[in-house]
Amino acid sequence: MKPSLDLAIIGNAIIGALIDRQGRIVWNCLPRLDGDPVFCGLLAGQDEDAGIFAVEMVDLAHVEQAYVDNTAIFVTTMTDAAGNALRITDFAPRFRQFERIFRPAMLIRRVEPVAGAPRIRIRVRPRFQYGSVVPVTTHGSNHIRYQSPEMAVRLTTDAPVSYILAESAFILDGPVNLIFGIDEGLDAPIGSVARDFQERTTEYWREWVRYLSVPFEWQDAVIRAAVTLKLCSYEETGAIVAALTTSIPEVANEERNWDYRFCWLRDAYFVVHALNRLGATKTMEDFIRYITNVAALDPSGHLKPVYGILPGTKLDEWVAPGLPGYRGMGPVRVGNLAEIQTQNDSYGSVVLAGAQMFFDHRLPWRGDRSLFERLERLGTKAAAVALEPDAGLWEFRGIKRVHTHSAVMCWAACDRLAKIARSLGLEDRATYWREEAQRLRKAILDGAWNAKRNSFVESFGGEHLDASLLLLQEVGFLTPDDPRFASTVDAVERELIHGGVLWRYAREDDFGKPKNAFTICTFWYVDALVALGRKDKAREIFERLLGYRNSFGLLSEDVDPASGELWGNFPQTYSMVGLIVSAMRLSKSWEEAFWRGS
Repeated sequence: MKPSLDLAIIGNAIIGALIDRQGRIVWNCLPRLDGDPVFCGLLAGQDEDAGIFAVEMVDLAHVEQAYVDNTAIFVTTMTDAAGNALRITDFAPRFRQFERIFRPAMLIRRVEPVAGAPRIRIRVRPRFQYGSVVPVTTHGSNHIRYQSPEMAVRLTTDAPVSYILAESAFILDGPVNLIFGIDEGLDAPIGSVARDFQERTTEYWREWVRYLSVPFEWQDAVIRAAVTLKLCSYEETGAIVAALTTSIPEVANEERNWDYRFCWLRDAYFVVHALNRLGATKTMEDFIRYITNVAALDPSGHLKPVYGILPGTKLDEWVAPGLPGYRGMGPVRVGNLAEIQTQNDSYGSVVLAGAQMFFDHRLPWRGDRSLFERLERLGTKAAAVALEPDAGLWEFRGIKRVHTHSAVMCWAACDRLAKIARSLGLEDRATYWREEAQRLRKAILDGAWNAKRNSFVESFGGEHLDASLLLLQEVGFLTPDDPRFASTVDAVERELIHGGVLWRYAREDDFGKPKNAFTICTFWYVDALVALGRKDKAREIFERLLGYRNSFGLLSEDVDPASGELWGNFPQTYSMVGLIVSAMRLSKSWEEAFWRGS
């Protein structure tokens, strides 16, 4: 069975894991989201048994899988040819304890017989150093320790250890529990710990979901997207990763393979924006804490486009020789050279993420003069670099231009700083930032508008279009009734829509022409249509996008519109953000849909 992205995610905002349609854990990094993938089967190529954690049923005939409603707990039910059945419940513990969130680097698998006497085989095959090291194994009466000189992990279980070591089949005549994580012992009964942690984790997620302000329509899709975004945050520092994986190719048999287990300031802004719309503001507060630490790394206000989830960690890019790659399509890259690129839109992303801190009265800690002054340092940098060439949001490795999106986001930084200053009663600073915003706006209107095409273009003086132009109204640079916005949307529609979805751009880049659609771009198109009052068309396209989700409601970075197959790193926060924002804009109101009986 070749790997696919029909995967489920579990996690607890410290670690995450991906589970395939056979109930195997095929991806899990320890001790945190950007760590060594001890279960790396997703990238193991033809060696399907390397780097997996499998609970296999002998004579398996049928598998059903689903999330427990409104949680990050995942259930796989297996039935054999004779009607024997078992249930695997997978989760990472997360709940409130001692007035704080308990979220250990731990995965729990509870395996229970449902009917008859199912026979199972448990295979636990971690790998270290990106697949290149098979660990040495030692064991005790209720645990197995997998170790190398650099790392050690432990499986604690009430299943027969000898059967697991030999990978022999045995009859499941009662529940067994498998607790996997960093090398720490367990000083309580295994079964009671697993049951207690499951109950408390269920309670946590249902309480978290309960307070989301979901739209009336597409509630299940939005809830699953929101939970997924939460699982892609690293709560200890406040970072938000772009995806859990590295090197899932954007398209088959090319080298567009990148490591996304880091915090892009741009992507994180979009995540914060989406969760804020749902009322989940804690992620924003954590991200501002993260940004405060990031900004302290360079007092001049210079921002990199991407940082490690632990600020200050180097992201040097290298190729992991021990992993062949997804379906053998290497290379598998670790780290990301985007760290050294110039991407000027980052300044606007941070200021926009922080702006709500000054206006949202729900927050226990509001933005103050101190936060404003920190954001001003970033604004000063934005104003200085707004009209300079950069790699742009598409991270071109061999192209530098004055990209329209980057310039507009720098304008947005100045515009929001003016509004924040006014809210704080700092009229002199409000005037200063308003004038800076006006200066940049004029330069953008002069440089990025192409009269011949009757459209804004992707770079100053250019001829080409890209999907980021759809955001001109989103960030407030143009109003929805500005005819230049409508004509730009029309131009993007003519040039970039293929197979009913939107390409990010149509021209060649460092690797040739893109062959798959970048999913977030089509959501941006949906939002632009809504802004223009074309809601029927927007709904039609949105419903088509929902059809690209995998069996568990998740999206990756890219989609092949011909086959519907998902490509690119997974699950992609950008894509899940797009789903949430578009659903909220398109949905009927609760009053309209429920009370009026529409």
